[in-house]
Amino acid sequence: MMMSSLASTWRSCARPTILAATLFAPSIALAQIEVGGGRIDVVFESKDAGVPRTMLLAWIKTAASAVTKYYGRYPVPHAIVRVESIEGDRIGSGKTFGSLDGGVIRIAVGRTTTQEHLDADWMMTHEMVHLAFPSVPDQHHWIEEGIATYVEPIARVRIGRLHEEQVWGDLVRDLPQGLPEPGDRGLDFTHTWGRTYWGGALFCLLADIEIHRRTANGKGLDDALRGILDAGASIAVDWDLERAFKAGDRATGVPVLQELYAQMCSAPSPIDLENLWRELGIERNGRTIALKSHAPLAAVRRAIMSGKLNPVARVKRSDFRLGIFMSGHASNRD
Repeated sequence: MMMSSLASTWRSCARPTILAATLFAPSIALAQIEVGGGRIDVVFESKDAGVPRTMLLAWIKTAASAVTKYYGRYPVPHAIVRVESIEGDRIGSGKTFGSLDGGVIRIAVGRTTTQEHLDADWMMTHEMVHLAFPSVPDQHHWIEEGIATYVEPIARVRIGRLHEEQVWGDLVRDLPQGLPEPGDRGLDFTHTWGRTYWGGALFCLLADIEIHRRTANGKGLDDALRGILDAGASIAVDWDLERAFKAGDRATGVPVLQELYAQMCSAPSPIDLENLWRELGIERNGRTIALKSHAPLAAVRRAIMSGKLNPVARVKRSDFRLGIFMSGHASNRD
């Protein structure tokens, strides 16, 4: 899942000069992938990639399949993936830009990268998730990175590339990095690495749980994000964040995104994560995770990862409601 290398991963709405440089830089070879109603043009920027191109194409298609599974379609009609070859056995930084008909992803791959590295990679999926959300003003960058950080592993679970236990274990380990530090303000005003990536991911988790709870497990955050996409948003357009959240809330029928944003945008909003894990039925035993089937929000936990909703099976009575895990947020509002 996300490690410190996330600091070098970012996205931007492309301005004409940036887009021209990205699209028309010298290229060596081009291949096409069609998936989920979209077309991906793959450009290899070096004659000597080291890694066989068939492996790289399969890696890109797997990421595209994961994103398609989560969103119900590929987020944009056309994307370009430019693969740069670098020394070493790692997948380097990725950057995603908007374009007139979709987006452009630039990513670096080490010449000695193995199939094992490609199978374990999260970065290509992370970058493709960025395609599915509009470009918003800079103070809201946390939602762009938070969605990509949160959705990426769930999308990979849904195509069988990750196990549910691994993803919950990673969230238990990494989400504390998104909690407010002393002196922090809300997500719109504290732009540290932890608050941007993991604070944004925590917002997404809380929203996902609350949408499931309010709809008796009938809808989730994926429905909200699909609604935003279906309303005409993608990385190719500039939107206000409020417009995006309204579109998402219309898709689910509950105003969770707008209400949670009102709570977390300006105030630090600390979260009791230990209580949250208990409600979800996630139990830590050293470095291992046990998932409890009879926890109050166990049905929500399963639906989040599988995408299989069952509104007939009611969510068990729980102490969870929007804001119940927050302490002291009201007194800290601007």
